Amino acid sequence: MTTYRDAGVDIDAGDEFVARIKPLVRSTFRPEVLTDLGGFGGLFGLQAGKYKEPVLVSGTDGVGTKLKIAFMMDKHDTVGIDLVAMCVNDIAVSGAEPLFFLDYFATGKLSVSKAQEVVAGIAEGCRQAGCALIGGETAEMPSFYPEGEYDLAGFAVGAVDRPKIIDGRHIVSGDAVIGLASSGLHSNGYSLARRVLFEQAKLTVASRLPELDGSIGDVLLTPTRIYAKQILALVEQFPIKGIAHITGGGITGNLPRVFPKGVRARISRRAWSVPPIFGVMSRLGRIDHEEMYRVFNMGIGLILVVPADSVSGVLARAAALGDKGWQIGEIVSSTGHEPEVEYVD
Repeated sequence: MTTYRDAGVDIDAGDEFVARIKPLVRSTFRPEVLTDLGGFGGLFGLQAGKYKEPVLVSGTDGVGTKLKIAFMMDKHDTVGIDLVAMCVNDIAVSGAEPLFFLDYFATGKLSVSKAQEVVAGIAEGCRQAGCALIGGETAEMPSFYPEGEYDLAGFAVGAVDRPKIIDGRHIVSGDAVIGLASSGLHSNGYSLARRVLFEQAKLTVASRLPELDGSIGDVLLTPTRIYAKQILALVEQFPIKGIAHITGGGITGNLPRVFPKGVRARISRRAWSVPPIFGVMSRLGRIDHEEMYRVFNMGIGLILVVPADSVSGVLARAAALGDKGWQIGEIVSSTGHEPEVEYVD
């Protein structure tokens, strides 16, 4: 008699996995969660009276080839934080409170212990963001993925009152540009990073360089910073006009996404401390400045556009919330013919 296990799918392992992660999932629940893990859909009830004109904001993303570093190090307890961060940071920049999160975990052969580590990271990311992990999907697909590897995707939903949506429409010349520190590469540019560090420079995840505080693997696997709670606190106290999550495309590609017509940004590269890992990659790969700032966040994970007279207050409050920040530039007028982001040294 042929069974599903003979074809490479272990239903018992899947059941054991669900049993193991239930406490992790429940640790993220908010009062609005109406269902436990195991149903066909996760139910979440919006609190009556909390929003006058509620607008739902959604986002989806993955971890990308940063997962290759996790495979190389056989360390899987932080990539779930990256997964949550990449989704919730994208919706929080609209002023939305992240409410709930769902994940998708796909692998060739399910390793219950490895998958449990991944979900532990997802649960930690949800706790950091203040959202509930209310569901997900685990797919075991024999021969589809290389042995020992998996892929991750996530989906987040948040809510904001319509009058409080942050969309950049009120940004004007003279506004200030504030950058909040990233924790490293976050989850972007890893195809280039791996090519430079491992293929060209012949380093390994265990390699150590004098510029870096830890091994190459440790530095590259540093989890993405989650800014959701900090954004909510800042927008309650200050007139934040626009917020950009600096992901793939760097400052060059992401900051203009919040600009109305007629403005651009002038950014000073000397305004903040660029983490050493970026200098290492630029040196070893002979990558020029333009390309570095177009691919990587260069140490700036989030950008806020605020009135010039709010800079000191925003920076002080951000520091109190645990985020180092700098005024990294200003908004200037544009005729439409200049670069949307101009860098000055």
